[in-house]
Amino acid sequence: MVLRNRRYAAVRQAVAWRYRGGSISAEPRINDRIRVPEVRLVGPSGEQVGIVPLAKALELAQEYDLDLVEVAATARPPVCKLMDYGKFKYESAMKAREARKNQAHTVIKEMKLRPKIDPHDYDTKKGHVVRFLKQGDKVKITIMFRGREQSRPELGFRLLQRLASDVEDLGFIESNPKQDGRNMIMVLGPHKKKTEAMAEAREAQAARKAERQGYAHDAEPEGEDAEAPAAAAEAPAETPAETPSEA
Repeated sequence: MVLRNRRYAAVRQAVAWRYRGGSISAEPRINDRIRVPEVRLVGPSGEQVGIVPLAKALELAQEYDLDLVEVAATARPPVCKLMDYGKFKYESAMKAREARKNQAHTVIKEMKLRPKIDPHDYDTKKGHVVRFLKQGDKVKITIMFRGREQSRPELGFRLLQRLASDVEDLGFIESNPKQDGRNMIMVLGPHKKKTEAMAEAREAQAARKAERQGYAHDAEPEGEDAEAPAAAAEAPAETPAETPSEA
């Protein structure tokens, strides 16, 4: 009974919305889909034309070779604008795509170490942490204790402090070291924001591309230098002068 009442209420709401001139679809109504006697018309350049009959608005749209797009359906009368709807949708999609590309997502990377880690392994792990921080990502450092190592938590604490000191130019301690069962955890946060790191990465990529193109351009021979080898190849070899025979 409750479900049937909810369905009935949803249908009534949809019918009421349609009756008020709204649309269930997210797409705005355009051209012949607009069903009102008159509209408040906005010109192609944003100028206010005023309230005109729908037939007149459609006639102007055909004259300008544009679409009549309903931009404010709830207004009385609805506001419509003359525009190239296909171009408008394309530009809107490109803007949304660019916004998503520049959107910064918070990412937490994880790096696991042992209390008695080898110096070479430590340098490798530290290099990964440096790379993550340069990318603008947070890094969760986990020290894993095994067996008797669990009785020496100070080893893990000193290792975390050492790592934080080695990368202090790129990051800071966001979450102090704390014991979590057999592990000790610390979180490092980057000084640089994700958006700044992404922008710098794109600039560096563009610089590398320009540098490669510059090398390729310098490697190509130009002008007379390019023609010299070909001319030398075409020139006949000089015949040696005959030496006078001895009497």
